[in-house]
Amino acid sequence: MAHLAVAGLQLDLRAEDNLDRIAAEVAAVKRRFPWIDLVLIGELAGFGARLDCAQPMPGPAEARLAQIAAANRVWLIPGSLYERFGDQVFNTAPVIDPAGQVVARCRKLYPFRPYERGVAAGDEPVVFDMPGVGRIGVSICYDMWFPETTRALACLGAEVVLHPTMTNTIDREAEKAIARASAAQNQLWFVDINVAGDLGVGGSGIYGPGGEVVHEAGVGREVIALDLDLGHVRRVRERGWHGLGQTLKSYRDGPGPFAHERPGGRSGPALASLGPLEFPPARDGADSDGPPTGPPASEPEPSKARR
Repeated sequence: MAHLAVAGLQLDLRAEDNLDRIAAEVAAVKRRFPWIDLVLIGELAGFGARLDCAQPMPGPAEARLAQIAAANRVWLIPGSLYERFGDQVFNTAPVIDPAGQVVARCRKLYPFRPYERGVAAGDEPVVFDMPGVGRIGVSICYDMWFPETTRALACLGAEVVLHPTMTNTIDREAEKAIARASAAQNQLWFVDINVAGDLGVGGSGIYGPGGEVVHEAGVGREVIALDLDLGHVRRVRERGWHGLGQTLKSYRDGPGPFAHERPGGRSGPALASLGPLEFPPARDGADSDGPPTGPPASEPEPSKARR
């Protein structure tokens, strides 16, 4: 049976250059758990939510991360980085193999607007194949609030979704529920790794293909090392979780496309009536542009503004 040995690193980070810290943490987890195949770190772990640190890909930060993967002979999804591409910036998670080669880049499909200003949206779900293991999907933080994103990965064959997150707001409990539901609805492993410290509230979670809770982390630094049995996913998809619903088969054979999936379906009156996506107005009615796009390089990141 195919297995994926993964270590989720919930790191207590600051909005600064964290690449040396990441290098040390990856090396430490491989020394302690040499059987680990893949290391996953939280969203924007490299520098925090700082647009001033955006770099092209390939670029120096990604090259350093590739060296870390190669030095430890491990697959690495180092959270994400702000990627500068022409006059746009994307929130992008590179997927790096044990030889230090970038095999995929996942651009966040749904930036956390209106807070994550100045960040463009990606346009396609990303999966990659691990030889001898299976097909893995990647999504980033706010993406999972849109169930179509995880369903798209499942329809592309993903048996595991690796999901770096940076949440420091009061809705983390809701995110745990969404992650758990995403696993059950799509009959896959869902590995949701948040950051801690100044950048996040922790609470990472790993959920199985029946929605079972494998582990939920506390609020501080934590190393979550576990072995995911992809054979379990395949059996659940074939027979149902404990012989119950065969969800993906029912989705395949069921009705559709639904009205909202058809061309123009999102421009109907119900959604149009919601108005523009913008910051809630201040109580006194004064205009508000919301918080700044990102903190200056010399200041810590705001504690309640980003995902």
